[in-house]
Amino acid sequence: MQCNKLAGLALALSAVMATAAHAGPAEYVYTPMVEEGEKEIDFKSGVQKNRDGTSQSATSLGFGYGVNSWWFTELYGKYKRAPGEANAFDAWEWENKFQLTEAGQYAVDVGFLLEVERPQDRAEGYELSYGPLFQKEWGKVQGNFNLIWQKNVRASEAFDTVLKYQAQVKYRASEQLEWGAQAFGNLGQWDKWAPRSEQEHRVGPALFGKFRVGSHEFVKWNAALLHGITDGAANNTLRLQAEYEF
Repeated sequence: MQCNKLAGLALALSAVMATAAHAGPAEYVYTPMVEEGEKEIDFKSGVQKNRDGTSQSATSLGFGYGVNSWWFTELYGKYKRAPGEANAFDAWEWENKFQLTEAGQYAVDVGFLLEVERPQDRAEGYELSYGPLFQKEWGKVQGNFNLIWQKNVRASEAFDTVLKYQAQVKYRASEQLEWGAQAFGNLGQWDKWAPRSEQEHRVGPALFGKFRVGSHEFVKWNAALLHGITDGAANNTLRLQAEYEF
C-alpha cells in the first residue's frame, strides 16, 4: 500500500509540474486523513479588514470524493471581491490530498497536499501549492501543522515561490462542539524570507462542530476570528467552512 501511495503521488506531481502557486480570507487548515468513498460538498467563505481600512472577501464551492483509502480529490469554483470592486469569479482549483501513513501508525500522522489553480486572470498562469501535512493527538487534544510551498508557472511574469504555514489546535470536548485556535502565515520567498514586518501572520480562536442530518450524512463546520500580528497581515479576518458529507 505504501508503494502505491508514493507511486500515485509521484505521478500526480510529475503531471502538474509539467504543465503548471492565492490564499486569502477563505483559507482553511488541511488535515492529512482520507476516508474512502466519502463524498462532500464544501463551502468556504471569509472576509478581512485590511490595515488601510478597505475590506475584501472570498468564497468557494467544491465537490470532493475519497477515491480510495489514501487519495481524496476535490474541484472548486472560487470567487473574490477585491477592495472597491464587485464580487467576481476568481479561479478553478483542483485539490488532491494524499494520506501517507495509517492513523496512529506513527507518533505523527502524515499526508501530502497537491493543489492546482487556474486563475481567471490568465496572466497568472497556473498556481501550484504543495507540501506536507502533519497531525498529532494527545488524548482529547488534536494538533495540526502544515508547510505549503506556492508557485506560479506559465505566467506572463516571474513570481516568487513562497512558503506558507497553517497551524491548528483543538480540544474535542464533544462531537457537536469543539474549541481551539488557528494560525496562518506567509513567510515570503521560500529560500529568502521577507523581513518580519512584511510577513503575514494571523492567529485567533476557532470553533468546530459536527451534526448528523441523515443515517450516513453529516454537516461539519469550523470558524475562526483571526487577528493580524504583523504589519504585512490584514487587521482582522473572519473565516468559515461548512462541509456536507454523504
